[in-house]
Amino acid sequence: MSVKLDYLTAAVEAIYDAAPDPSLWPHALGKVASCFDNVGALLQWQREDGTFGVIVSESLTEAALEYEARWSQHDFKGERAVRAGLYFGGEPITDRHVGPVDDAYVNHPFYKEFLVKHGLGWFGGVPVSPDPAIGVVLTVHRHFARPQFSDADLEVVGLLGRHIERSLRLSIRLLNAELTNVGLGEALARIGIGVFSLDWSSRLLFANPVAQSLLGEVFDLVNDQLRVCMAASKGPFESAVTRTLRAKAHDVLSEPKPILVGPTTTGRRFVIYLLPITAGALSANHFLTHTRAIVLAIEQKPAEPADPAVVRDILGLTLGEARVASLVGSGIPPRQAAERLGIAEETARNVLKRVFGKLDISRQSELTALLGRLVLR
Repeated sequence: MSVKLDYLTAAVEAIYDAAPDPSLWPHALGKVASCFDNVGALLQWQREDGTFGVIVSESLTEAALEYEARWSQHDFKGERAVRAGLYFGGEPITDRHVGPVDDAYVNHPFYKEFLVKHGLGWFGGVPVSPDPAIGVVLTVHRHFARPQFSDADLEVVGLLGRHIERSLRLSIRLLNAELTNVGLGEALARIGIGVFSLDWSSRLLFANPVAQSLLGEVFDLVNDQLRVCMAASKGPFESAVTRTLRAKAHDVLSEPKPILVGPTTTGRRFVIYLLPITAGALSANHFLTHTRAIVLAIEQKPAEPADPAVVRDILGLTLGEARVASLVGSGIPPRQAAERLGIAEETARNVLKRVFGKLDISRQSELTALLGRLVLR
């Protein structure tokens, strides 16, 4: 399938606009669905009680209300995906990955009374959670009368998923801070990561308390513009800021890459992410209304496994491979890593073999040393 560049660009811009304002996710998901001219799109996650929660595109609002009221604990497709480990696999998925469309499928009440009613047929999806403890999947849905998602369709879903994952780094924390109840300013103050807001000229507009504490150690202000202190990271950071603020289609659609910073004078290490924000995203009375880029500074804790998304981006792995590599590279045996990820031990060991092959290593100790050299642990 060939997706028009302007549709993709509009979807990615909307995805980043939702980062500081999670109430914009229904609009962003609508733009995602527009890339495929489909029924709708949604973000789905499994709650601790086993039921599923969703954020949906505006076209699926009525379906979402019925889903929450009646079907969130009877979603057999979601249950199949969880059992198959697809919520953390990191690879694009479609119907064939969660099981056949057999008699059990078409006779299930969830299919007959809900999916058919709302035109929710074939789907294409990808895991998008930046938090290994929370499984979140993006799914795009189309009528059964249309073809199933092709490999080319899934490539586009995967591309959009990478941008959603980066945007969710901020959105998930804002949702946890009860954004709807306390307001954006107070919610940002509660977040345990550094958040900077920059205008079109990279001038600093806002810094939450964690970000303010990083000034002088990780960042400097030069003529009110945000700069990185460490010489080795100055060039990459300034180039990334320029690309983000320029916001041309090629830059917006490019693969998100983190910037590694550190060690600082106190030995701390950080991963920096930049999120572009469009001029029309925020309302006139929004206190971040002039924001054109958001900088996230996330400290990497030496005693914790490396961030799988960072491992993926730096080492060229898939997200599923990076999740296993992060845990095993932190000293966790493959069996325990499999248990944490909810996959079979044999699956984890097979993934680890692929990782070793890609990185040209053969032992867990070599993986640990590699992650350490790359400032990922």
